[in-house]
Amino acid sequence: MVGPKKSLGQHWLKDDATLEAICEAANLSHDDTVLEIGPGLGDLTRRLIRRANSVVAVEMDAELAANLATGIAADNLVIVRGNILEFDLSELPVAYKVVANIPYYLTSNLLRTLSESSNPPLEMTLLVQKEVAERICAKPGQMSLLAVSVQLYYQPKLGPAVAAELFTPPPKVDSQVVIMQKRPKPLFKDLDSGMYFRIVKAGFAGRRKKLRGSLSAGLNISKEQADQLLKTSGVDGGRRAQELSLREWHTLYKNYKSNII
Repeated sequence: MVGPKKSLGQHWLKDDATLEAICEAANLSHDDTVLEIGPGLGDLTRRLIRRANSVVAVEMDAELAANLATGIAADNLVIVRGNILEFDLSELPVAYKVVANIPYYLTSNLLRTLSESSNPPLEMTLLVQKEVAERICAKPGQMSLLAVSVQLYYQPKLGPAVAAELFTPPPKVDSQVVIMQKRPKPLFKDLDSGMYFRIVKAGFAGRRKKLRGSLSAGLNISKEQADQLLKTSGVDGGRRAQELSLREWHTLYKNYKSNII
């Protein structure tokens, strides 16, 4: 058996009950196309091919990809050797679903890539670090850049927690399933996502700073201009970025945009 590579953040999950729980959380039907990221030894893959119409499994590790291609005989499985961040998502049918146990280091970049794709998944069911799952589902008061990034496009909820000792080798922290359903319609109309996230990133750049200071520095505007933006938007400049809702960020975006265009 191929051993897990620390450099790729590989931790094998072979617990039957947990693998079944992930599949149940994904709510798959025989009409679904599933994108699996980092299938590893194929324990989850074998369950997915029984539930879905087709499974596309993208594996970065060349040895694992080759073993999967020869080790799992299924007409509805396609093994792709490559980096998921470089995979052409337009090759997948609309409304595909993502189910995966993903390396912790990949989470933020992967979610951004999938969410902002021209062909985003309808649903994502991911096993991630427990703290990251909680951050994704956070409410105003405990928001993060990751939470804002995901929740703009998806409605997340927490699934089963998974103890570290169920993995080989065990990671240092527990994991948790997070289920993300694509919003049926955009949260905001005619959104310039690049500008929206420029403002959000500016706000979160100085996590301990109050909004007045972080927006001034991040947007390269004076503190007086930042005060005016916040006042016009009805947002107290003494608050911090983690306290704002998506709609408050959108109000800041609209007023910032109207003043520079």
